[in-house]
Amino acid sequence: MSSKKDYYEVLGVPKTATKEQVKDAYRKLALQYHPDRNKAPDAEEKFKEISEAYAVLSDDEKKAQYDQLGHAGFDQHYTTEDIFRGADFDSILRDFGFGDIFNVFFGNRGYRERSERGRDLAYELNVTLEEAANGVEKEIQIERTEKCNVCGGSGAEPGTSPTQCSRCNGVGKIRSSVRNAFGVFVRVTPCPTCRGKGIIIDTPCHNCRGRGLAERTRRITVKIPPGIDEEYQLRLMGEGETSEAGSTGDLYVLIHVLPHRYFIRDGNDLLYNLKIGIAQAALGTEVTIPVINGKSNVRIPPGTQPGEILRLKGQGMPRFKGYGRGDLRVKVDVTVPKKLTSQQKTLLEQLAKELDEDVKPKGNWWGL
Repeated sequence: MSSKKDYYEVLGVPKTATKEQVKDAYRKLALQYHPDRNKAPDAEEKFKEISEAYAVLSDDEKKAQYDQLGHAGFDQHYTTEDIFRGADFDSILRDFGFGDIFNVFFGNRGYRERSERGRDLAYELNVTLEEAANGVEKEIQIERTEKCNVCGGSGAEPGTSPTQCSRCNGVGKIRSSVRNAFGVFVRVTPCPTCRGKGIIIDTPCHNCRGRGLAERTRRITVKIPPGIDEEYQLRLMGEGETSEAGSTGDLYVLIHVLPHRYFIRDGNDLLYNLKIGIAQAALGTEVTIPVINGKSNVRIPPGTQPGEILRLKGQGMPRFKGYGRGDLRVKVDVTVPKKLTSQQKTLLEQLAKELDEDVKPKGNWWGL
């Protein structure tokens, strides 16, 4: 796979090319090399090459991965059908009256199989803050449409076989051409007899009633990477529903991080409110506080003020896309006692006198 030509070179565009420039370059080359128009021996291979380049460079996600990994790494992540899935060829090629591009790549499999894709599914998954910090594997259960396990997706009752549609000869589509002043316009439509499948099922499967698909309950393991954040969406390719064409959609898992007993998350940092007494704040102390994976000691310097922030480096969340961890920010809350014993009151009055603080009320209770 690494022997392939560079996609930018194939289309003759720079790496800075916009989507519209990529589309224009492909349109010109497709018109030149499409097998319906160009009968040269190498035209079909050239057309496949430029179409593959367009399918990648016109998709933001695929283009980014190709730019990062090159052919060798990119081809390990995508099959040929994955590369072409979702690419917009119809809006370009239909103006030329060309047939379905997937017939060039995947052979004569029927119109519906080449054009349809299974429905995507969505699932909302709750994780704790600890699970989000450390990463975890979660098993979820979904209902989805899959190939019928009785007929294997053929739609025909076991022991019988579908027959080729005589009207479209198994192609799944009907081509008609009309000549006008500008040339010949070719129209391609699904075969009305077989509904684009290319086959006729005389004895439908009793389980799926000829559809080739059935509802099933599946358990799927979802890997939650460390540092994942609230409302991040994981994409599990091929775990969605199966279409009648046999192509699968994707499963999107939306992550919800549950509120924590102690911590509030702020990006990669964690916030913790620490309550201490006035003597601890004034004299300083050392206290034990919770951290995301256990406990840690934190030193309170003498004279710590209410609202002061103490920072514990590297005790926050791991960076989801990068290295290192955030910090734990400890906000100090100095608690003032509401009730005092007579001895405590006497001691505080003595302290106030030493600090030259006037604590005696003057006049009546409203301060006059």
